[in-house]
Amino acid sequence: MSMPDIHQLLPHSGPMVLLDRVVVADDESMCAEVRIRSDSFFCADGGVGAWIGLEYMAQTIGAYAGYTAWLRGEPIKIGYLLGTRCYECRRPVFAVGTLLRVQVKRVLQSENGLASFECRIDDEIGPIASAHVSVYQPADETQISEESSV
Repeated sequence: MSMPDIHQLLPHSGPMVLLDRVVVADDESMCAEVRIRSDSFFCADGGVGAWIGLEYMAQTIGAYAGYTAWLRGEPIKIGYLLGTRCYECRRPVFAVGTLLRVQVKRVLQSENGLASFECRIDDEIGPIASAHVSVYQPADETQISEESSV
């Protein structure tokens, strides 16, 4: 089965879609790619700061959620990055020209929309970043605005 375009899987638009494509996905995981280019969003001085790796991970998780919704014929929903533990990266910058493979694996999913993922970023040589990421996707998006107005 061919993968849908990354723009179909994320609720982001325009330059805020930082990933280039989905490579592969299954029931528990996804791998996406991004090539760092001089015109990449957040690129400065020959590369993208390594802290953006966390956003690459979060968008891959979002694409995973979008992919599972797409398989069920449901609309793509907004999700929220709650936090991360142990984001470690072996370099300060992702250099222009580097191809990154962002891998996420779901390790916990609760009925209330909370989930945890083990995430990793590899370049052409091997692993360069890792983190444990927690996210939340409400069943009803209006629930967030109603709860925040209380």
